[in-house]
Amino acid sequence: MHLSEIVHPNQLHGLSISELKQIANQIREKHLDTVATSGGHLGPGLGVVELTLALYQTLDLDQDKVVWDVGHQAYPHKLITGRYDRFHTLRQKDGVAGYLNRRESKFDHFGAGHASTSISSVLGMALARDAKGENFKTVAVIGDGAMTGGMALEAINHAGHLPHTRMIVVLNDNDMSISPNVGAMSRYLNKMRLSPPIQFLSDNFEEQLKQLPFGEQVAPDLKRLKGGMKRLAVSKVGAVFEELGFTYMGPVDGHSLEELLATFKEAHLHEGPVLVHVATTKGKGYAIAEQDQVGYHAQSPFNLETGKAKPSNKPKPPNYSKVFAETLIKIAENDIRVVGITAAMATGTGLDKLQAKLPKQYIDVGIAEQHAVTLAAGMACEGMRPVVTIYSTFLQRGYDQIIHDVCIQNLPVFFCLDRAGIVGADGPTHQGMYDIAYLRCLPNMVMMAPKDEAELQQMLVTGINYTDGPISMRYPRGSGLGVGLMEEGWEPLPIGKAETLRHGDDVLLLAYGTMVNLASQAADMLTEHGIRATVVNARFAKPLDTELIIPLAQKIGQVVTLEEGCLPGGFGSAVLEALMDHQVMVPVTRIGVPDLLVEHATPDQSKSALGLTPAQVAERVLGLLKQKPAPSYVS
Repeated sequence: MHLSEIVHPNQLHGLSISELKQIANQIREKHLDTVATSGGHLGPGLGVVELTLALYQTLDLDQDKVVWDVGHQAYPHKLITGRYDRFHTLRQKDGVAGYLNRRESKFDHFGAGHASTSISSVLGMALARDAKGENFKTVAVIGDGAMTGGMALEAINHAGHLPHTRMIVVLNDNDMSISPNVGAMSRYLNKMRLSPPIQFLSDNFEEQLKQLPFGEQVAPDLKRLKGGMKRLAVSKVGAVFEELGFTYMGPVDGHSLEELLATFKEAHLHEGPVLVHVATTKGKGYAIAEQDQVGYHAQSPFNLETGKAKPSNKPKPPNYSKVFAETLIKIAENDIRVVGITAAMATGTGLDKLQAKLPKQYIDVGIAEQHAVTLAAGMACEGMRPVVTIYSTFLQRGYDQIIHDVCIQNLPVFFCLDRAGIVGADGPTHQGMYDIAYLRCLPNMVMMAPKDEAELQQMLVTGINYTDGPISMRYPRGSGLGVGLMEEGWEPLPIGKAETLRHGDDVLLLAYGTMVNLASQAADMLTEHGIRATVVNARFAKPLDTELIIPLAQKIGQVVTLEEGCLPGGFGSAVLEALMDHQVMVPVTRIGVPDLLVEHATPDQSKSALGLTPAQVAERVLGLLKQKPAPSYVS
């Protein structure tokens, strides 16, 4: 059987080990060819090919449920659940999603792009099954990196308290998250990887015991005896999961189909929660990815033979994350109070550069955004200058801590939100859509967004120097605009002060962050139609520069706000509220992302679909001005 013939995972039933190995090779070949062409996650999926095939051969996927934590490790799952023919569209507009999506396939039982959710969701499915009197298996496949997340540990704690709830947790342990794992959990799992596999007692143990001369006398205490002997069979490190209420199996060679099949079959026989510990190699089958597991976690299009990224048509300016990291290093070199904090995203945020240069001023907490925020709050209490650097989409996970531990106590924690705005092929789970809205409502919070990478440098200094309370800065994914950068001598910006970039009497364009350059381009286009626009770089969404904005709005009488974020509760809403508070009744048009999900596509495709290109903005403004009533004159 060829991989292309598999449209339902139950077609794996009955295949021999030899046939499964052939399918495994074909999955890796298709996986590599696709990602090399269009980009995507590489190492995670390559490491779980045999795990996927063995698990699915022991399940009936017409009824059984499997949830893949995060979902970026589920490319093999997609290839054997009817998406082979469309897999070349991976992460492209209207194509196959890079993560699991319940709308895409009936086999995607739970969609996620954030880590540590699988055990909770599978336990919920198992409890629902039991409540309805149904009978199907539930399995969570979770990476060892995601086990550093508190939510996964909370779910294990709950599941272990339910000895009669059947569920399996498959721990895919490759000693990696995106970057190498950190913390006590990682050290613990590493010990487990090096431990000999557990030898389980045979099913006929009870009958064998009864054949002994004293067997009948022992029978009343048989259950206790079996438990005690099993405890002796469990390795010391594996016993921790046993104490938490799970039956522990492993570690199992994650690339041996024979071992995996035998272990999964055994796991399905147990009544309560089971943890199967599978040791895998991230990037398995592609030597270059195996040797550089961080660099090949995900890749832009690359040459399969060399592993090198395909060169772009023209050189690009440095990206925002790089400018951020290099500037932070220079500031931190002169101030030992400055500490960069990341939640398992060292390479993505650029803080790996800080780690290399100033390791004592760098902290990686693992996939634990809640802990990162409150850790920073504690450091701020003691006079440190914590710089919490987390993607916009991931900071959502620490929201209560931002409110409860930082804002209410008015502590000077600096939040730097990477990947704010439209991020592209990762889709709805990763779009940085909501941070303006979810931070703006919080007391004491100051909010900034730079118009370019040079202003990012200034805002970084501003945020570190600000000690009156919490402050945040959002900035986008990708390259800057190519403006000149300073090596040192940055001056902090005055809090809450905007800047006027050009003057005009016909329309006021109030732009925030990445939309400032777009507003300037749109203003250039409007001049060709005789329309003169005032363009203001707001710089701050909170506090707004009402001293500048209110008089301009009154004078010009037509206001357009621009933001790369959700419109409900966003920057435009802040402007509307300020105008209403000052009883300035002028037309206001808000341009941004409406109340909908932004699906996977290139950023340019998404922006075009949302009307967020310079030409589209100019056209919309022209339409507004045509509708504007002519002024009335009283003689």
